[in-house]
Parts: sequence; C-alpha cells; structure tokens
Amino acid sequence: MTVCIVVSPEDIRAEVCFKKNRVTGTGYDTTNGECLMANGERVSGHSHPPISRIIEIGVVCNNAQIINNTCLGQPTEGALMVLGHKTHLEIARNYYRHLQEIPFSSETKWMAVQVEPVNRPGETEVMVKGAIDRVLDMCVGYLSRGVDHVVFTSHLKERILQQARGMGNSGLRVIGIAYGRDMNSLYYAGMVGILDPPRPGCRESIEVVQTSGVSVKMITGDAIETACSIGAKLQLYKPGDNCLSGTQIDEMTDLELESVIKSVVIFYRASPKHKLRIVKALQNVGEVVAMTGDGVNDAVALKKSDIGIAMGLSGTDVCKEAADMVLIDDDFVTIRAAIEEGKGIYHNITNFVKFQLSTSVAALSLIAFSTLFHFENPLNAMQILWINIIMDGPPAQSLGVEPVDADIIKQPPRNVKQPMINRNLVVSILSASSIIIMGTLFVFYKEMSADNKITPRDTTMTFTCFVFFDMWNALSCRSSRKLIWEIGLLRNKMFCLAVSGSILGQFLVIYFPPLQRVFQTEALSFYDLIFLTFLTSTVFIFNETKKYLELRNRRPIYSSIAVCKRNLRMAPNYSLNMV
Repeated sequence: MTVCIVVSPEDIRAEVCFKKNRVTGTGYDTTNGECLMANGERVSGHSHPPISRIIEIGVVCNNAQIINNTCLGQPTEGALMVLGHKTHLEIARNYYRHLQEIPFSSETKWMAVQVEPVNRPGETEVMVKGAIDRVLDMCVGYLSRGVDHVVFTSHLKERILQQARGMGNSGLRVIGIAYGRDMNSLYYAGMVGILDPPRPGCRESIEVVQTSGVSVKMITGDAIETACSIGAKLQLYKPGDNCLSGTQIDEMTDLELESVIKSVVIFYRASPKHKLRIVKALQNVGEVVAMTGDGVNDAVALKKSDIGIAMGLSGTDVCKEAADMVLIDDDFVTIRAAIEEGKGIYHNITNFVKFQLSTSVAALSLIAFSTLFHFENPLNAMQILWINIIMDGPPAQSLGVEPVDADIIKQPPRNVKQPMINRNLVVSILSASSIIIMGTLFVFYKEMSADNKITPRDTTMTFTCFVFFDMWNALSCRSSRKLIWEIGLLRNKMFCLAVSGSILGQFLVIYFPPLQRVFQTEALSFYDLIFLTFLTSTVFIFNETKKYLELRNRRPIYSSIAVCKRNLRMAPNYSLNMV
C-alpha cells in the first residue's frame, strides 16, 4: 500500500511521485520517491502547513513501524508512516506523548488518540483518522491553511465527499484526517488517497477459478467507489452488477438476504458481523462456503463456514485457531493453487480406488466362482499373495502421485453430497473386473483343455495373464478425464518404475529357478508372452474407449464454493467470496 495523494480541505494537493515518474508501488521503501506540490515544490518538514499537518496527524495517530523496508502493523498505517519518512515528518511522534487510544474497529471505522505535546505539558489534543464519511460526521469545522478553525458549510462537505468519491473511483482508498481539543470539537484536516493495487497474477487466478464454476465475491469495509474500482480491475465487477452495503444487510431479514445473495458481487462497508450473515445465507441456499479472515471478530464466521481460511501474515492467533487452514502468504494465488491441488488429490484418490477395487473384485470373484461352482482353482496360494502385493504395492501407490493436469483447475467443482464411489465408478469397476475375470478364465480353461488336468504351465499362464491384466488396468486408471496419449506415457516416472519393477518381478517368478519352485511356475515361450500381452490389453482398450465416449458427451455441471474476507491481497485489504 502506498499513499499517492494528499488533499487539504481547501483542495491544496500534493502527490507522491516515485523515481522515473511512477505513481505506483506496493512496497514500504522509504527512500524511493518524494512528496511534491502541484508547482513542483517538495514537501519537507513543515514547509507546506496544510499538507504537513495532515501527514503529521497520520504519523502520530498510528501504531505501525517501518523497519528495513518492512511494515510492522496494519498496511494502511504503514503507508502513512512511509509518507512521513519521505517528508521527514516521522519524527513528529517524538513531539507527542500518548495518553489514551480508541482503536480502530470495523463498526466505527475510525481510530483516535489523545496526546500531550511535549513542549506544552498539561495540554491535550485528539487526532483521528478513518473512513472519510465517518470522520466528516464527527467534525464541526475544518483547518484553514493548517491552523485556523473554520465552521463547515454543507456545500464544502459535499465537495469533499465528491472529491473522495472521485478518488475512490480511481481505485484509491480514502482516509480522512481530523484534529481537535477533544472528541466534541474535531476539525477536518484533510484526506489521503492510498493505492492498494492487486497483486500480480491475482486477476488471472480469479478468472481461472471462475471458469471452473467457482463464484468469487468481494467483501470490504471500503466505500462503494473504491470497492467497484478494485473489483473492475480484478474482473469481478462490471457496471450493472449488484452491490450491497453493510447497512442494507442490517435492514434485511434472513429470507430477503438469501433471495439476493447469489446475485451480489460486492459487499461494501461490511463488518465481521455481516460476514457471518453472508456465510449463513450462502449456506442456506446450498452453497459451499470458504471464508477468509484475519481478525478476532472473524473467528465466528471462520468457524461457521465450510472451509475457514486464516491469514498467516496479518491474521491473529484467534482466527488461526478457528480456521481449518492458514494461508501463509495472504495471497489469492495460493488459494487457486490449493483448489488445484485439492482437485488433483481427489482425482488421484479416485483413480487409486478404481484400480484397487477393480483388481480386488476380479481376484476375489475368480476364487469365489471356482469355489462355489467346484471349478479347479486357477491360482495357488503363493500366486494369490504375489497378486495381492502387486495390487497394494508400487503400481497402486504410484497412482496417488500422478502429476496434476495443467487444466485440472478448470474442472467444475464436484457435488460434495455425492459419494466418491458413485454409479459411474461402480460401472467402471465392474466392467474392468468382468473383462479380467473372463480373460483369465479363458486362458486357464484353454490351457487345461489339452490334458484336462492342472499343470504348472496352466497356472503360470493364468497367473501371468492376471498380472498383465493388472498392469494394463493400472495404465488406464492413471486418468479418468484424459486419454493416455494426452497425459503422456512417461509423465509419471514413479508409475513407470513401479510397472517396470512389477513386470521384472513377474519374469523372475516364471524364469528364475529358485522362484519357480516357490511359486510352482515354469518358463513361458516368447509366443506365450505376446499372446498374453495382446489378450490382456483388451481391458485397457475397453477403458480408453469408454473414457473417450464419456468425455465426448460430457456436459459441465457447476456447483459452488464461497470464500470471504478482504485481506487476501488481491488488494491487501479486500475480501473474496468464492461461490
């Protein structure tokens, strides 16, 4: 955050100009830039009383510190302290002794300190900063040339508010500054416009999650002009979209709020109590809500939401304890990465379950049919144990680490009420199992029909057939939404190593004499291996064909998720609702 403009009640202006004439910046570098008047004169110390007085009050009514170009405290206060350093007015803190403080709250939207000038013991002064409309309502007049107290006129107040709205429309956060002997005799000193730009990559991330069916909403304590300007930069808001203020929420019943909640894009002048009502309203209309927060007052809304996300950098310990997860960098781009990772993990778990169940059902059914119908058992105990190792071993485990597809984030959210083992997954499991069972029994009875008795060759062919079926099935289970040539055969190196190791182990079992005796196998010919490879590939061909037909006819089904709070560093002080 960076202060870009300072305006006195009489419209005397100073702008903070950066090196190379850049009027942008997000850091807390106290050496980069200076504060210049319209005529090019530099503001330094009390060289320009109307402007200097505003900066001085902003420095004294402040709890932030700038150490090694790092802000310790609230970003807004940090921006005011940086301005103090650039104008050599940060030393003003030493001229006053703090007596009392009324901290900023989301309800009042202002902060006040009572101070005693060190050169005038016994006298007290009150300095206030906060939302421009709230500060103006508290003032009885304004400072003329930084000193004289002049009574407000309705025309002047309206002009100041109009200036503030203009600054807000350009994307600046507007902070009002006031001064007085006590809280009942405050005089308006001026306002500052603070640039709070979106972080790099934030707009693109919001666009990506929106294309996946996630609705993103903004919640902020700022005025509607500033909120809409930032929302437009993030492509969250366009003219004509609905906005709702905290005051309007207070006047609405729960049913009225639920009836309009989906159409609202921006909530402005909102406080933590409004966030709780927003979360409840979204949940009551069937949305899954992810709420972000950083303050003590956000804890209730974080706890109520389906996914509470606390700010790791600016968040309090209370909100971190109440949240389900902590965002360590306060950046929306990280939320996008988390959504992407979550979808990838769920996708891999589904593939793992599909492979495990299809192979397990096939193995169990093969033995069960043989037992129930008094058929000859096609596999011995050691071979069954070896198959079980392959099912639960490296090939299965490697499916869990399949790299996430680059476009996984664009997939629509799943219905959280839908179980993982759904109808489509059951059909895939049963169809793959049926092919494995029929193919294995075909090989067994084909080999046994020659002499009508079970020989080591018969069980070896059957055993190897089942293992090859497993490997082909695992290959087709790597992705449920892309064909194998689209994801690449060699992308998952762990899978390639696991399958290669399993096939090598199978060759050792049927060709290495010591293992032949243990597993009761015998060597197979090259023709046998070619025959088994082509036969077992049918499960892969079937699965890929089924996948192709499903993907060609699939239509996106959108669900929703909601995320709230303003400190997501889209712009550091804006809240997002992802629905």
